[in-house]
Amino acid sequence: MERLALVNKKADIFLKYQQTPIGDLLEFHNLGKEFDSYSSAKLLIGMCMDHRKRLQIPDNFAYIIRTGGANLRYSEFKVSYAIGVGGIKAIALIGHNQCGMVNLISRKEEFVEGLVKNAGWSEKMAEQHFLSYAPMFEIGNEIDFLVSEVKRLREQYPEILIAPLFYKVEDNLLYQIKED
Repeated sequence: MERLALVNKKADIFLKYQQTPIGDLLEFHNLGKEFDSYSSAKLLIGMCMDHRKRLQIPDNFAYIIRTGGANLRYSEFKVSYAIGVGGIKAIALIGHNQCGMVNLISRKEEFVEGLVKNAGWSEKMAEQHFLSYAPMFEIGNEIDFLVSEVKRLREQYPEILIAPLFYKVEDNLLYQIKED
């Protein structure tokens, strides 16, 4: 967690994010900045689908894609839409601690049992489903995944400002990630 930088005041925001939609996001969420009025999105936020996270942002400020582990590998068209049609120039990729996509294989039994009980699937069908998709969605370490995903997105969208951010479930705050 030494790679995380908390934003307690405006000056804590990394220089490259100040006076950008990413800086605004950090100010809205962590610092309680008064909401501005927006008629169009200024930012795309990619974040985990986990139910424990809720961002403090104004209406119309951001497109939001929620996917397991904040993994946008299978959402490129949606990202491209937000850039091409929505005109956004910045992306915040937000991961969090205690993510269910970390060590996903350890949740196989729970996953299979849940599909059998809740969805009426056969055990064999549920297990095949897990084995087919889990490798695509396993993210390993949350911070390392975020940094690698940001790097991948920067290569794909070189003119877009992209920031890896981290949400701590315990304090509901966003942290910047110090990249190497």
